[in-house]
Amino acid sequence: MSEKVVRVGAVAYDPKVVTIWEGFREYFREAGVPTDYVLFSNYEALIEAMFDRQIDIAWNTNVAYVRSQERTGGQCQALAMRNTDQDFTTRLIARSDSGIYGLTDLRGKRLALGSADSGQAAILPLFWLREAGIDPDNDLEILSFNSDVGKHGDTGTSELQVLQALHEGSVDAGMIGHVVWLNEQEKGSVNMALLNSVWTSSPYSHCNFTALPDFDQELASRWSEALLSMDYNDPKWRSLMDLEGLTSWELVGNTGYESLAAAITNN
Repeated sequence: MSEKVVRVGAVAYDPKVVTIWEGFREYFREAGVPTDYVLFSNYEALIEAMFDRQIDIAWNTNVAYVRSQERTGGQCQALAMRNTDQDFTTRLIARSDSGIYGLTDLRGKRLALGSADSGQAAILPLFWLREAGIDPDNDLEILSFNSDVGKHGDTGTSELQVLQALHEGSVDAGMIGHVVWLNEQEKGSVNMALLNSVWTSSPYSHCNFTALPDFDQELASRWSEALLSMDYNDPKWRSLMDLEGLTSWELVGNTGYESLAAAITNN
């Protein structure tokens, strides 16, 4: 009998996703854990495919993972994450002439947010505003960029639009993930005389590989162990890991998702 092929689902948020998963398929073949992939246009379709058993493992955003956990009573298996998915943060970026130095200074101001289903650029920011005693519907004016709904902010497009609005002066502040903020600085795309990072959220967890509770745990363990063995120092896989934005794979538990779970529950 031939060995079971593990079916992994991912969202095609960028053309490079095909390159990444073609490489992953070769990697897992060499590691002795045959794996194939199925691409989806959005995370809602990905989640449904997992629950319909069309795929074994979903490469989930934190939002997709929390929603999957809600449906299983917190019993999903979180198999692995990128090292860059640990200690993720959101930044409040303000114009230097705005008088904004923290969340409570946003009252009466114009705030830009990313796509409505982005954990880092919309869902969590609204949660933190409410925690700070600010009513997003009445205490400030919100401009939302819903350019990549369904991708949970993966494309980064909406966060780039937040930065553009800040540069143009159509808003006073915006909230984006730290990855976009740092990457755009490195590219020289941020006018640092005009924009400042004035607040950083507490860290939280981002993407992970998720399986349902009844997915064979021995196979899940073998698959995870193979993934964790991917070595950034091996030139054969380094370019693949660069495309995926990591230098190592890490084990993950159901931690770092508490704020997002509360935000989604109370939304």
